[in-house]
Amino acid sequence: MRRGWKMALSGGLRCCRRVLSWVPVLVIVLVVLWSYYAYVFELCLVTVLSPAEKVIYLILYHAIFVFFTWTYWKSIFTLPQQPNQKFHLSYTDKERYENEERPEVQKQMLVDMAKKLPVYTRTGSGAVRFCDRCHLIKPDRCHHCSVCAMCVLKMDHHCPWVNNCIGFSNYKFFLQFLAYSVLYCLYIATTVFSYFIKYWRGELPSVRSKFHVLFLLFVACMFFVSLVILFGYHCWLVSRNKTTLEAFCTPVFTSGPEKNGFNLGFIKNIQQVFGDKKKFWLIPIGSSPGDGHSFPMRSMNESQNPLLANEEPWEDNEDDNQEWPSI
Repeated sequence: MRRGWKMALSGGLRCCRRVLSWVPVLVIVLVVLWSYYAYVFELCLVTVLSPAEKVIYLILYHAIFVFFTWTYWKSIFTLPQQPNQKFHLSYTDKERYENEERPEVQKQMLVDMAKKLPVYTRTGSGAVRFCDRCHLIKPDRCHHCSVCAMCVLKMDHHCPWVNNCIGFSNYKFFLQFLAYSVLYCLYIATTVFSYFIKYWRGELPSVRSKFHVLFLLFVACMFFVSLVILFGYHCWLVSRNKTTLEAFCTPVFTSGPEKNGFNLGFIKNIQQVFGDKKKFWLIPIGSSPGDGHSFPMRSMNESQNPLLANEEPWEDNEDDNQEWPSI
């Protein structure tokens, strides 16, 4: 009876957690819906008097708004990609591993299994990266997310504002969402500013639209500042072919720690996220190369490009045998 009660309580808590995780998304949606009403109706249809100006403002606004909402939708509902079956322990291997009491033997078992897989990164101590929750050998750049309760390929971070884990499957969409968010806020701020000044000086009648226009500029500027900082940081990460986790914790390879282990050069680093075809870079459709289980490495490209060897490696490293919470 007590066990059933505890299970019911645990299930109820998990349900509440799932519901509460959508609160940040709901906040963003409500702000966006209000901004749409304030801009389209209160600014363009009520405040702006010139018909030509109304048309231009509305066309440009809706073009940006479509891509902004499209990328946000893709960031939220593109599920994180998990390692495929060959990285999971078989039933027999799992039983052998769990029944083995000697840590050194367990470690050697994982080493033998990893030899059959394309994995080149290790923990800080040099051991094979193994997830004891998902019972799998982690592919390179894969991490366990404590919020999603699963291993995510090329995990960057867990974002509460999209209620999703950002990784290989949706990192491109997340970057596009940040870019179009910055553009959305900048466009609103620049087009609203002149009417903000007119309301401030009393050149326009103090009606209901005044509040929406004044508050619209304030909200757009506030979000613009925070978003441009976040977008700039992720642009830097892309230029170095790093994830947020790799920026905080140096990847350790079989040869040792190397902060630039996946750095292929500026152009190739961008192509690792957006793909080879530039016509798809601005459109939220999947174009990232590979399957998320293995990635080109710096060490494999040094013979082709000696300039890659000029950068100094980091000396610090941390153990990767941990689960990563939201950032």
